Amino acid sequence: MSEIANNKTTPSYSSSKTVNLVFIAMMTAVVCVLGPIAIQIPISPVPISLGTLGLYTVIYILGWKKALASCALYLLIGLTGAPVFTGFTGGIAKLFGPTGGYLIGYLPMAALIGFFLKKFKKKWLQFIGYILGTAVLYTFGTIWLAIMNDIRFIDALWAGVIPFIPGDIAKIMIAMILGPLVRKALNRASLMMEDDSF
Repeated sequence: MSEIANNKTTPSYSSSKTVNLVFIAMMTAVVCVLGPIAIQIPISPVPISLGTLGLYTVIYILGWKKALASCALYLLIGLTGAPVFTGFTGGIAKLFGPTGGYLIGYLPMAALIGFFLKKFKKKWLQFIGYILGTAVLYTFGTIWLAIMNDIRFIDALWAGVIPFIPGDIAKIMIAMILGPLVRKALNRASLMMEDDSF
């Protein structure tokens, strides 16, 4: 009888794997919806995108491993040609355009932010994790922007980073509010696995 009871209360490996895959797919869909929404500003070839807001929030909800998988899936979907990148664009050519470095930078950003969320409970340390993760994203994007446009690194910073810092800080703050709310709702519904906990 005890074995039967345990089977009823403890999710099996296959069921937990299914739940994880569903969450990864759902969160990837969220990023795919937000990713194309962007505002082009005249001083930069890099648009203001809601994709980073989606990723910031997804990382908090999923934890770094599943968030990294979700981010990789998002990039794969876009590279196949689906219009999920900024401005409803997609395809492999996007990776070799001036903003391709920012797309690649999503992966290390997700891993670093997720590490901080997993390692630290204090909000200010988690915030630092977001800042460092975003700095890594900026680094990938700026180097690639400088190469593709044959400009100096400092000029690429002014074109692709400096104007976006206030907006990205606002996105981080929103994600740090939304993320815990969604996680709490999922926990109350007993939908989060143990290895998802921070």
